[in-house]
Amino acid sequence: MNYKKLCAVPMLVFAGLALFATAFADDSNHDKLGPYQVLPTIVIPDTALSGVFDISWVDSDNSRYYLTDRGNVTATPPVPARIDVIDTKHDKFLYSIKLPLPITGNGVVAIQKSHDDEEEGTGELWVGASNSTAIVIDVKTQSIVASIPTHGTAAGTARADELSYDPDHHLILIANDRDNPPFVSFLSTETRTEIGYIEFPQAIFGGTNHGLEQSVWDGKKGKFYLAVPATSTNTNGEIDEIDPVSKTVTHVIPTTCSPAGLALIPGQRLMTSCGDVVDIGTSTTTHAANVSADEIWFNPGDDRVYFGGFVSAAVLSALPPYSPVGTGTLPWTGFLTPPPPQFSHSIAADSENNQIFLPVTNVGVMVFTDEADHGEGEGN
Repeated sequence: MNYKKLCAVPMLVFAGLALFATAFADDSNHDKLGPYQVLPTIVIPDTALSGVFDISWVDSDNSRYYLTDRGNVTATPPVPARIDVIDTKHDKFLYSIKLPLPITGNGVVAIQKSHDDEEEGTGELWVGASNSTAIVIDVKTQSIVASIPTHGTAAGTARADELSYDPDHHLILIANDRDNPPFVSFLSTETRTEIGYIEFPQAIFGGTNHGLEQSVWDGKKGKFYLAVPATSTNTNGEIDEIDPVSKTVTHVIPTTCSPAGLALIPGQRLMTSCGDVVDIGTSTTTHAANVSADEIWFNPGDDRVYFGGFVSAAVLSALPPYSPVGTGTLPWTGFLTPPPPQFSHSIAADSENNQIFLPVTNVGVMVFTDEADHGEGEGN
C-alpha cells in the first residue's frame, strides 16, 4: 500500500466516551474509513469493571485480549486485582488470572517464545505491577511463574508501569514512573532478571505531565522509543531513542504536545497520543491531529491508529444516560438513572478481524467494528 496522507477524523462519540481513528491509506481507500458500529458488550463477571483498570493488549495471532483489571477493594467480598482474558474471535470472556494481594497490574504485553506451542492461549504475559515488579504469567497454565523486582523505592507509590518487548535481544523495557528520578529497566525474558536501567533526572516530576510513559520497539532500527511528557530541556515533551545493547539514550526528538501513548506506524514513524507524528529517519515532528488520549493502538489490519477517549468519571456521570450507539444501546439502559460513573482510557484492536476493544468502567469491554469492513478483517 502506498501511504500518501495522514488524516485524523473523529469517528464515533457516545455518552462522552470518544473513539477516534486516524487512517493511513492511499486515496482509493481513504473514503472507506468508517462508519463504526457497536457489537455486544462483553461483561466481566463479578464486577463488570466496577473497579479500576489500566492497560490492555491484543495478541491477534492467538485471538486473545488481556486487560489489567485492578479489581474492587470496596466490593463485598473484595475483588482482587487480575488479568481479564477475552477470546477476540468469538467476543467472549474466558477467565481471569488473579494477582496476589495487594499487588495490582499496570502495563501488560503478550510475548511468544520459540518453544511455545503454536496454539491459541499460549505464550507469556509480562505485567508491570504496583510493587515495582514485573510479573510473568504462563498463559497456558494461567499461573504466575516469576516475579522480577526492579529497584523502585518510592514509598507507597513505587510501581513498574508500561512496557514493550524486544524479541531480537529478548528484552522487556519497563518504566518506573513514580520514582524520583523515574527510570526504565531492562529485563531479560530468558533469565527473568533486571540486567540494567536508565534514570531520567531531566524528566519533570509532579503535575499533570510528568514521569515516563509508553515505549515501543522498532525492529527495523533495533531501538526502543520512549514517550517522555516533559523534561527540563523539552517542556512539551520528547521521544527518546534507546539502544538495547549499550542501554543508553542515543537520540532525543522534541515533541509539541506532551505525549503519553505511542505507536509505531508505517513509514518508520511514531504516532503519539496527543497528535504528533514523529519521523524517525529525519527526526522531525509534525502536529497532525488535535486529539488527547492515553493509550493508543496501531492496527495493521486496517492501517488505522485508534485513540481511547481519556475522560473522567465526573465528566461522564454528568452526561445524559440512555444514548443510542450505532445499532445498539448502552448496556445500562433501564437499569439505573443516572448511570454509575463511566471511565475509559485504554484501547486495543485485533488485526485479524479489525475489531476494537474499549473497556469502560461499570459497563464492560465494548467492541466496535468498521461497518464497511463488517468485522471480516484482513485477508477474509
